[in-house]
Amino acid sequence: MTIPALRVENLQVEYTVGKRQLRAVSGVSFEIGAGETLGLVGESGSGKSTTGLALLRLIDPAGGRIYLLDTDVTTLKRRDLRNLRKRMQIVFQDPYSSLNPSMTIGQLLEEPLIIHTDHPTSERRAQVASALQSVGLTPAHAARYPHEFSGGQRQRVAIARAMMVRPELVVLDEPVSALDVSTQSQILNLLRQIQKDSGTAFLFVAHDLAVIRLMSRNVAVMYLGEIVEQGPAARIYDQPAHPYTAALISAVPVPDPARAHMVGEIILRGDLPSPLDPPSGCRFRTRCPFAMPICTEQVPPPTNIAGGGVTACHLHQHGPRLDGQPLGDFLRLGVAP
Repeated sequence: MTIPALRVENLQVEYTVGKRQLRAVSGVSFEIGAGETLGLVGESGSGKSTTGLALLRLIDPAGGRIYLLDTDVTTLKRRDLRNLRKRMQIVFQDPYSSLNPSMTIGQLLEEPLIIHTDHPTSERRAQVASALQSVGLTPAHAARYPHEFSGGQRQRVAIARAMMVRPELVVLDEPVSALDVSTQSQILNLLRQIQKDSGTAFLFVAHDLAVIRLMSRNVAVMYLGEIVEQGPAARIYDQPAHPYTAALISAVPVPDPARAHMVGEIILRGDLPSPLDPPSGCRFRTRCPFAMPICTEQVPPPTNIAGGGVTACHLHQHGPRLDGQPLGDFLRLGVAP
């Protein structure tokens, strides 16, 4: 049996806010296979970026387990994390602030090799030149500084830097949200090619569902620190089983009118509740058009969904009993389950 590149079990992350505890991530679990991409999607404030930072131990989890292949990342001491860094890397959202402006591009790309390898200078410089070419730049760019590049070029440099030490996992934290649409397409195609060549696992964090669908074989949907649905991207986008997932998808413009009516539409009411004081029972109940009394009282258990994946919603155990069937038929008819 193949061991997944990344396995996350019941991950929890907490922050202290004054005298109160804010649970930013609550009981999150998922796996990513080698060479595969998991898209992590949700509104701002849902805990996506915090999850990514916790996987790399850039912030410490309050509970749960993180396994990189057979290594338990959560038990490592600080001094042991240094050796682990070359196996897991990150590409940040803003290419304008993620690169040190006082270093040349060559120095930025060579730094991981200096830290994690004993390669001689000549070999490091050759690897820098090769890395630049792999992201569509030239070896001559190594002598330039970040301010001499566009946003798309800077993000190419950031991707090259993350891949310098051939990591097993890369967290991509909104890697194209700060770029224009044409540049986004170029970067996404670059990432797909890099993954094909390297076999690296990606956690792709984004709020843009169109981008997530293009990049990810599997999708996990987060709401207020919890994963409310996950499974194959094709099933989730065409047949969502959780009202929040359906609401996110229905908000995406669809150019084909016939296809636009395939899933139906859910309009969310209200704002995302404060994670300092989350709703009892189902955290989505305050905005859900299908909320029932039990949603206030009990946390919904996970339900296996026809077509693959799981969801956490009381509609699958109560009321009409969806029993793992998607919401699509109800939404198309314009009636509540």
